Amino acid sequence: MKLALHWQILLALALAVLMGWLTGTDATILGVHWIAIYDFIGTLFLNALKMVVVPLVMAAIITGMASIARQGGFGRLGLKTLGYYLMTSAIAILIGITLVNLIQPGVSDNPPPQIAADTQLQQKLEGRDIGDIAEVFLRMIPTNIVEAAAETQMLGLIFFSLLFGYFMMKIQTPYRDTLYNFWQGVFEVMMQITEWVMKFAPLGVFGLVAASVARTGFDQFANLALFFITVVLALGIHFFVVMPLILRFIGGVRNPWKHYKVMLPAILTAFSTSSSASTLPVTIECVERGAGVPNRISGFVLPLGATVNMDGTALYEAVAALFIAQLFGVHLDVTQQFMIIVIALLTSIGVAGIPSASLVAISIILVSVGLPAEAIGLLLVVDRLLDMMRTTVNIFSDSVGAVVIARSEGEKDVLEGDGRCG
Repeated sequence: MKLALHWQILLALALAVLMGWLTGTDATILGVHWIAIYDFIGTLFLNALKMVVVPLVMAAIITGMASIARQGGFGRLGLKTLGYYLMTSAIAILIGITLVNLIQPGVSDNPPPQIAADTQLQQKLEGRDIGDIAEVFLRMIPTNIVEAAAETQMLGLIFFSLLFGYFMMKIQTPYRDTLYNFWQGVFEVMMQITEWVMKFAPLGVFGLVAASVARTGFDQFANLALFFITVVLALGIHFFVVMPLILRFIGGVRNPWKHYKVMLPAILTAFSTSSSASTLPVTIECVERGAGVPNRISGFVLPLGATVNMDGTALYEAVAALFIAQLFGVHLDVTQQFMIIVIALLTSIGVAGIPSASLVAISIILVSVGLPAEAIGLLLVVDRLLDMMRTTVNIFSDSVGAVVIARSEGEKDVLEGDGRCG
């Protein structure tokens, strides 16, 4: 019986902690330092992740935006839906950014020595200085898309991909279908490559975590625990505070907590499967039968939400990026943090269906702001449990969106009855 990937990663993690602790930085095998072997394995995995980022994200966003345009998603209902999803994702990211700056889970008296000793790191970041907020928007429109791809200027690539996907649906049918099929094919190929790369995630985690433990012992695990608490607290605020407020004051629902009862089967399914797509049938049933949202609205809002609305994931990406910056002793100014917010928001459109989407998205952010990616392996230690929570927040936000939009369309009976799901 083959173990699920998350169990393989957990076993690799346990072995990495043991080996890193036993070997330290001085032990050798056949004249080769163990730490060099760990670094080699970890770097191979990180390079493979970086390899897929540009083509995967471009293809995902182009096909995702094209699908929305193809469905006529930019009518009144579509604009309301996209507006809601962008608003809630932005709120989620801001909650995460605020908490990670207040709690500072990555701040430590003992930063990873391989980074503490790297005097060029801050210079690299300064070389990527983006000046002020206005400059962030200027970087969204690259003068040379090929150069932007070569230098992984993700803001420009993402914006170009959004435009390309939208206007691709505006040209004549033969060319439109050819282009759509091409980019859909690229997306399918990159999905296959990403799935193949993720099969080596246990090895990558082993190399990254073993190297970290060998160098620093268990110092960083205290930071990791605080990171876990920060993410859970941020997700909790979004789930238990922001969502009811949206239902009450934007949706006009008299008793927002009724929606939690209605959505309980979908919430439990999302938590257990960690998959918005797998939960979608249950989400639709609960929203239609339990909340009373008509199918003409739920049938558009919920499948679209499973593609572009990732509140919990966007929050996690932003917190993880700032945590890594803190862990490695790198100060990010307001402008760089704003850039993280923008990238996390834009990458939430299109990366939802990608295997280990959050891992790919975090790689995008780290590459964009010039941060080291070594700590990604450390994040995988707690990623499975956090993924269950993120998915729960994601699908619940989708359902709230369906309720709010239905009521804005004149469906005043939504959540006013005693509907049940399941």
